[in-house]
Amino acid sequence: MSLADRLYLARLRARDESAFEELVRTEGDRVYSLVLRLVADRAEAEDIAQEVFVTVFKSIDTFRGESKLSTWVLRIAANHAKNRIKYLSRRANDGGGLENASEQALADLGKAPVSSHQRAPDQLLEAAESRSALERAIGKLDEDHRLVVILRDVEELSYEEICEITGLPEGTVKSRLHRARSALKHLLQPGGGAP
Repeated sequence: MSLADRLYLARLRARDESAFEELVRTEGDRVYSLVLRLVADRAEAEDIAQEVFVTVFKSIDTFRGESKLSTWVLRIAANHAKNRIKYLSRRANDGGGLENASEQALADLGKAPVSSHQRAPDQLLEAAESRSALERAIGKLDEDHRLVVILRDVEELSYEEICEITGLPEGTVKSRLHRARSALKHLLQPGGGAP
């Protein structure tokens, strides 16, 4: 850990408000994006993202520095999202579960930035439809497979970082990623289940 990182961590541990605001500014979008992709509901994702930073603030003293701070924060985010998914699935009988997520919520996931060059409207429409189908297919994966796909293929994290976030050995991460990609391939085939 660099001297600057150690000083920044010391400021966080001293509950320096500007250091915490900087952490929210630098990691907030990644946390929200990860959580949104996992829970597929904007309001839930906003709530969870706020809870993540409250947890970080309260438990910064437990951060040992064995991984990057950003990886530790994403691990907290993944755990909060998984806990909320479990909670929502228990509530599913009252209509509040993720399987009832709106089409709009699923379509809003993973909006990639628009490229700088102009493309024809039909190409843009086709790309949007493909992205939407992929996001719906990711939403159909079980929670463990969805997490590794998002961390590796969307967030583009290394296997080492994914292992730190999930607490899984690298072989298990690779195995789950392979099974998740196979399931996505099946879901994206005509008649495979992803409209």
